[in-house]
Amino acid sequence: MDPVDIARWQFGITTVYHFLLVPLTLGLGPTVAIMQTMWVRTGNERYLRMTKFWGKLYLINFIMGVATGIVQEFQFGMAWSEYSRFVGDVFGAPLAMEGLLAFFIESTFLGLWIFGWNRLPKRLHLATLWLAVLGSIVSAFFIIAANSWMQHPVGIEFVDGRPVLTDIFAVLSNNTAIAAYTHTIFGALGVGGAFLLGIAWYQLWQRRKDNIDTVDAAGRVVVGENRTIPGRDKADHSVWITSLRWGAVVAIIGFAGVAITGDYQAKLMFEQQPMKMAAAEAACTDGTGFSVLAFGDLAAQDCSQVTTVIEIPGLLSFLANGDFTTEVKGVNTLVPIYQDKYGTNLPDNPILGDRAGQAIDYVPLMAVTYWGFRLMIGFGALAAFAAVVALWMTRKGTVPKSKWLMRLALLGILAPFAASAAGWVFTEMGRQPFVVAPNPTPGGIDGVFMFTASAVSPGVEPWEMIVSLVALTLVYLALLVVEVGLLVKYARAGVAGVMPELDESHDDTDKTDDVLAFAY
Repeated sequence: MDPVDIARWQFGITTVYHFLLVPLTLGLGPTVAIMQTMWVRTGNERYLRMTKFWGKLYLINFIMGVATGIVQEFQFGMAWSEYSRFVGDVFGAPLAMEGLLAFFIESTFLGLWIFGWNRLPKRLHLATLWLAVLGSIVSAFFIIAANSWMQHPVGIEFVDGRPVLTDIFAVLSNNTAIAAYTHTIFGALGVGGAFLLGIAWYQLWQRRKDNIDTVDAAGRVVVGENRTIPGRDKADHSVWITSLRWGAVVAIIGFAGVAITGDYQAKLMFEQQPMKMAAAEAACTDGTGFSVLAFGDLAAQDCSQVTTVIEIPGLLSFLANGDFTTEVKGVNTLVPIYQDKYGTNLPDNPILGDRAGQAIDYVPLMAVTYWGFRLMIGFGALAAFAAVVALWMTRKGTVPKSKWLMRLALLGILAPFAASAAGWVFTEMGRQPFVVAPNPTPGGIDGVFMFTASAVSPGVEPWEMIVSLVALTLVYLALLVVEVGLLVKYARAGVAGVMPELDESHDDTDKTDDVLAFAY
């Protein structure tokens, strides 16, 4: 096998898994902080219970995110040493800021929050959580700024075949970074909102199933309690209905923001990476129509076997230019432009081994870009629609007793995760064959780019990469089992699972069965 393909699979598997954890941390963190803020301001026990429960799930996800994120930077030296040499002067600054500033703040104050319950004054304890959440948000910005430089290089000079950083503020204020960052944050809010909605729906359904809550003739909830089940009092209902409706509102806000920032980001992509967007549309020729659905061999790089079934005239032009008439360049027009600018073959460099002199295919795999773009939009729209429906169906204070609706609500948690993953894969795969894409915009430094085939570590054998690929995949699979197992365990247990004091028969001195007892 080609070492490039193995290295890409390895980085793709570990990165996509890690990115599944990131949006939940970014989306759930601010929500938990607001819950604790409401408790500190009002003294209402409902908000304390919400903080404790959702805070436990937030911690589980955060810890797993740290464990899986460390591998990402290791891979730069393991499999992508040439890439590291090329981008090192640029990436050093934002990655140092992320590690020494943002992550330091994030981890330090989260530790104070974990161990500060009943030890720190309430307002100081609340401040530690807000600072930890702020650290996560800032940390994400530095990472995305580095990634966005690969999509649109700025703030550098080209010296002796390598980019040298000359303006860190240009890197941090890169319009590509601003668009990607805001898009990611709103997407994370959608993920966090759906997470709250799905689990809260399950808990309300469980109360209906146990006949704790009933409905009157008008369909309005009659809140009950069952003293034989720890935590199943009237305040418990308030926790879940508030969480559900908060989650729905947060999800709607998140997906509205995703739509707005996504439109801006798409316009930048049409300008900065036109081939990516042409492949996303499977658009062979210049035109204005947006392909809603196409069939055929989307892997055919000459588009000859792709047939558009449903098309909306003018929409592609609107996405790219803000009007309905300007034609957007298609694949057949762009290929010779790319060949003229960046060459038809890889450099004849011994470091490339067998890849030296190979013909360059400038069209990314359309099966990935086309469906990745649509899955991102489709799953996002589905999750937003589900949030609106949930608000309507719970307007009388509880959820229906239908088991199938409960299962749909739980499955709905996965929709924004799938949208985020599809969008990430589309963004990264659509940049191929570049690992650092050229900057063709007016005033851009168009000569700074790097082919993916040139970025792999030259001294690593294919079998070594296969070993690391298998090993990391198995480790990440084990972490996935642990992550899901812990989340399911505490989600099912409800508030009583994180607040054992609600169980009058519980001995609070015995926490040996709680793997995260240190948290509170």
